[in-house]
Amino acid sequence: MIVVVIIGIIASIAYPSYTRYVQKSVRTDAHAGLMQAASELERCYTRSYTYSDCNISESSPENNYEIESSISGNGYLLTATPLQNDGCEGNITLSSTGERLPDACW
Repeated sequence: MIVVVIIGIIASIAYPSYTRYVQKSVRTDAHAGLMQAASELERCYTRSYTYSDCNISESSPENNYEIESSISGNGYLLTATPLQNDGCEGNITLSSTGERLPDACW
């Protein structure tokens, strides 16, 4: 009986840590997808001097996020929308100026 109690205590401590670890690894996929999309946009901009006719990958490398872009003037905003729980309150974004939001998810 004591062994079962000890295993229960260890499991109650380990499970939240494991969950945070999995969420953080999923967010890494969003970062990779956003950086890849930004690279594609910048490569296209060097050819045509505009972001409006550029195509990007619509999902992150491991398909945990949908990547969307919004073009405005000479800039863009990339948004990664999670397809599963990643521990963030909202979407993860990257702008053409390098602004990364929310800070806690980067």
